[in-house]
Amino acid sequence: MIILGVDPGTTIMGFSVIQVQNSQISPLTVGIERLNKLPDHHTKLKRIFQKIIEIIDQYHPTILAIEDPFYGKNPQSMLKLGRAQGVVIAAALSRNLAVFEYSPRKIKQSITGKGSASKVQVAAMLKNMNLLHASVASHDATDALAVAVCHHFQNRITTTTERYSGWESFIAKNQDRINK
Repeated sequence: MIILGVDPGTTIMGFSVIQVQNSQISPLTVGIERLNKLPDHHTKLKRIFQKIIEIIDQYHPTILAIEDPFYGKNPQSMLKLGRAQGVVIAAALSRNLAVFEYSPRKIKQSITGKGSASKVQVAAMLKNMNLLHASVASHDATDALAVAVCHHFQNRITTTTERYSGWESFIAKNQDRINK
């Protein structure tokens, strides 16, 4: 399975592509697209669409996992962010990707176990999981990786019929998820 993760934005858009084989996660790319130098909002939306299409055509994901916009105080910012998210989803749908949306709280909880975790804590956990290299300094890129990993974890939880009697049982059956 190949998952495209996106943290939408009109100033900086984070993106990542991960490959999952036998529960092993391998990041294929993690990066950002800077949009702040573009002249207007419509040009930014066009560039977002083009970048997502480029990534899809290069890595051939079948799933888009995207961060839901959070509710802010500035309606104009929310409108612009919603448009950016819509353009990302439209690009993914134009290439027949399945689309899954996750709230920032759900993503943080999936990665760190705590829905109120900071961006620094999310990045630290991804580094601890050997998924994020020290050279990735942007929180937008880290957030995009986190949403892709979150989708894998959520998919794994919802598709399993395995039941555990306690932590010992879980650990015994999930040795590949233990960081030693």
